Amino acid sequence: MHKKYIAYLKNNPEGYWFKRKLYGWGWTPARWQGWMVLLVYIVINIYVFKRIAMNSYSEGDTLVGFVLPFLASTSLLFILTYLKGEKPKWQWGIPKEKTDFVS
Repeated sequence: MHKKYIAYLKNNPEGYWFKRKLYGWGWTPARWQGWMVLLVYIVINIYVFKRIAMNSYSEGDTLVGFVLPFLASTSLLFILTYLKGEKPKWQWGIPKEKTDFVS
């Protein structure tokens, strides 16, 4: 299964940064650019949370101060994956190869 999954990710003639997940709805990084976008997203959210946690005086401050930056970064991640990835759809497993039968 692992070899088939790697082959699925490498079969990317359009150069998508993100390919559809094999199960469910969403994307997975398929090229180094996609991995970098995901890494930057994680680093930004960790930085924002640590900065707010050190400067807040209550749990409410932390929650309120983190929600807006988190929603903004998640929205930006979603927009990037939509623009630089395959069009999303529900998928259950590796897609079957399409064959044209000529009679």
